[in-house]
Amino acid sequence: MSAKAIFAGGCFWCMVKPFDEQPGIEKVVSGYTGGTVPNPTYEQVASHQTGHTEAVEITYDPAVISYADLVEIYWRQTDPTDASGQFQDRGDSYRPVIFVANSEERKIAEASKQHLAASGRFDAPIVTQIEAIQPFYPAEDGHQDFYKKNPLRYQIEEIGGREQFIKQNWKN
Repeated sequence: MSAKAIFAGGCFWCMVKPFDEQPGIEKVVSGYTGGTVPNPTYEQVASHQTGHTEAVEITYDPAVISYADLVEIYWRQTDPTDASGQFQDRGDSYRPVIFVANSEERKIAEASKQHLAASGRFDAPIVTQIEAIQPFYPAEDGHQDFYKKNPLRYQIEEIGGREQFIKQNWKN
């Protein structure tokens, strides 16, 4: 039986591949959540007027990969000390958020966040938000599996700060 998880960590193009490559992941969909406009377009979200955040919805098999494992993968794709966006992507539509569906997911996410804060890995506070899941709207087809469809553009996005940050802060 499949389960779903939603994470926001900046540009959704860059959040698909790290999950897509894990055993137990059935599907990763880029989309929008947390806003006030139903079925928003990329242009509407990019205008920063809808309140949406770019996010990924991950369908996974909990018998193969746990929600706690997904949260750990999530941390390693983000700068959890930056509430104003991620890397070169700035603004609320790029803010880091773990969206939780129930009290068990909230407990796992909160414990993981506290563990990360206590680890001393970062000098600044961990500011990633943990919020209740809201309606998720898949992005247009051109934004799905972006790293496969547009590898050069994907690589340009990655070198906009994310790749170097991950190497410096998460590779140990």
